[in-house]
Amino acid sequence: MSQNIENTLTLTTGSLEAYIRSVGSNPVLDADEERRLARIYLKENNLDAARKLIVSNLRFVVHIARGYAGYGLPQADLVQEGNVGLMKAVKRFNPEMNVRLVSYAVHWIRAEIHEYILRNWRIVKVATTKAQRKLFFNLRSAKKSLNWLAKDEVEAVAKDLGVRPVDVREMESRLSSHDASFDPCMDRDHDDERAYTPAAYLQDMRMDPTTQVEEQDWQSNNATRLHQAIGDLDERSQEILKERWMTEDKTTLQELATRYQVSAERIRQIEKNAMNKIKMTLDA
Repeated sequence: MSQNIENTLTLTTGSLEAYIRSVGSNPVLDADEERRLARIYLKENNLDAARKLIVSNLRFVVHIARGYAGYGLPQADLVQEGNVGLMKAVKRFNPEMNVRLVSYAVHWIRAEIHEYILRNWRIVKVATTKAQRKLFFNLRSAKKSLNWLAKDEVEAVAKDLGVRPVDVREMESRLSSHDASFDPCMDRDHDDERAYTPAAYLQDMRMDPTTQVEEQDWQSNNATRLHQAIGDLDERSQEILKERWMTEDKTTLQELATRYQVSAERIRQIEKNAMNKIKMTLDA
């Protein structure tokens, strides 16, 4: 759809009421005129015909968007997202199906509003699967009170919506939770309340200078002690460890056994004893 059409439908801050009055004054097209304009747009890609189809149905977007006022999101944003859905519907509308545009567009308008709500209602997404999305928009209206659903109520909701009872319980839990502030509230002086805010325990200490110096010192000390521990081994043990663990092409036990004219089991024992001596040195 043309960027020019999108610009004409953009809402500015504080102008929602004026916008609603404006779209309410636009005449509603009759079925014949609607089909005529839809055919022109479909055959000729006539953007003026598309604009007339969109403008005449904007009042219905406002009506649908008002049904989602309970999510605490700006009404203007809901209307704007619904307008995007209307434009998508006009682009795909087939006038030969003998269906009014508004009846066809309801699905697209609701789909865009649903996506917007799911993206912005919580910081953490509460619905990603098809079953979760269905529950998100139906569970709140299905509950008769603020109490948790009883077992038979859960099963009834699950049956009505075609989902599993465990999905109903999971979504009920998600809807009952709330977003927590990352930073402590500045008007609270209690240390115990500050200690449980994410800012208190989710700090990234990787770039802290003292932590980096400590990490480098620990690695350097370990490397020095490892070299010393290897140096304390006899020459044959050092050679076996080098061939087994310090080269890209690891030498097999049998190859070392042939070289030193002993059994492969003896090489394995020497390797194990050498590793144990190094471990004891590093743990000391």
